[in-house]
Amino acid sequence: GAVGHHGDNLAEKILSVLPKLPGHKTDVMVNMVELTALQTTDETSSIIAPGCLAQPNDPAAKALWESFMNLKQKEAVMEVRRHLVEAASRENLPIKMSMGEVTPEQLSSYIQLFRNNLKALENHCGLIQLVLATVQTLKHPQTCKWDNFLAFERLLLQTIGESEMPSVLNQLLPMIKSYNERTKDDYTCEDFLVLLVYMYSVVGEIRSGKELDAAEEEVKKALVKAICDEPEPSPLLQKIT
Repeated sequence: GAVGHHGDNLAEKILSVLPKLPGHKTDVMVNMVELTALQTTDETSSIIAPGCLAQPNDPAAKALWESFMNLKQKEAVMEVRRHLVEAASRENLPIKMSMGEVTPEQLSSYIQLFRNNLKALENHCGLIQLVLATVQTLKHPQTCKWDNFLAFERLLLQTIGESEMPSVLNQLLPMIKSYNERTKDDYTCEDFLVLLVYMYSVVGEIRSGKELDAAEEEVKKALVKAICDEPEPSPLLQKIT
């Protein structure tokens, strides 16, 4: 469901990590600054209209979006490179095709070839927006966290099979850290709410008792403290509180 991270699907990741396009529920903002001559500071990115995923007038972009949804992430990223190389070759841009794993840096370097060629940019604008969405998603810190979530969920399924809920909650407890104690790799309050929903969903019926009450009380205390220590609670946390 909505709290699991088992999908190895590029479309799902792009829709999860990139900011929503204003006024839209199912499309995202793609930062287009690196195609311009502006220095990429956060102040300048708001002056440039964002790109998006919906590209009804670009057959190549539509085909690529299909592969984002239907292929595994690794295969989809290879499709991104193939489309980009084909587009660059069609425009006679000096592209060096490389084999092996596709990296976001490699895709960025290919995109730079289009940057000073307005005709090529115009011809392949839809495709380039999807490629930039891929690059920004692969570089996004949330994507790395996605893999951590998946590893934790797998571990959780094993642990729940072998032990009772109180011991699983006690394992979770030291990972709940307040804002000042957290590093970028630690889970945020929102992440914990997602994990808790996942845990209680997969457990099914839980045997209640003093041990469970005590464990749940400790987790509640830690979460409440963490939420109260947030300097700027996210819109979701504000809604919940």
